[in-house]
Amino acid sequence: MRVAFLGLGIMGRAMASNLAKAGHEVTVWNRTPRDVDGARTASSPAEAAQGAEVVWMCVSDTKAVESVLFGAQGVEQSLRDGMTIVDSSTISPSATRQFAERMKSKGVQYVDAPVTGSKVGAENGTIIFIVGGDEAAIERLKPLFAAMGKVFFRMGETGKGQAAKLVMNLQIALIYEGFAEALTLATKLGVDPETLMPLINASMIRSGVVEYKAPFVLKRDFSPNFPLRLMRKDLRLAMDAAKELRV
Repeated sequence: MRVAFLGLGIMGRAMASNLAKAGHEVTVWNRTPRDVDGARTASSPAEAAQGAEVVWMCVSDTKAVESVLFGAQGVEQSLRDGMTIVDSSTISPSATRQFAERMKSKGVQYVDAPVTGSKVGAENGTIIFIVGGDEAAIERLKPLFAAMGKVFFRMGETGKGQAAKLVMNLQIALIYEGFAEALTLATKLGVDPETLMPLINASMIRSGVVEYKAPFVLKRDFSPNFPLRLMRKDLRLAMDAAKELRV
């Protein structure tokens, strides 16, 4: 398929690379120019989207998505009937629905497909897609999902993928925070974290988050697989969504 991939950050660059490796015709764009082996590099979102069947985004936040779509040299300038836009950013569910309505009026399908699986999963092609959108549109995207990830889950109509992603990241943040606080307290009490880990993993408090993060923490490796500023952004999104619903 002809794919424009917009956003080449920690996740996006690996995702775009996997699409190219799978034989898709990929054109990439990033705010700070970056290249991807096997892909053509465009100077703007509008240029990248020209002639594309699918425009795939993976950028930092809601404002970035809006800018890529509707800003100067945005995708909107290159829209054509039958195109599909997929957003793997993590952004506001309500904004997602608004963007989708604007695209629908132009004959363009809009699918939200944020991901979970971190940097390693993106590089290995094993991320999980959390998807919201029309079933027929999602069916057409299956070859692209397969090139980048191991599975996708359709959560409902457009916006529900983003909603589920916020729920997931809320849980990840709380579990990881609890783990970090517990290790700190254990250390202050004189319990070696290396000694504590087998107990954690043998008990009901074991979790995928801890299993993934513990080796990095124990090695004191705090390089960003997922920067804290983005987790903070996602928690704000969750709080904003809760306020919108008065819960």
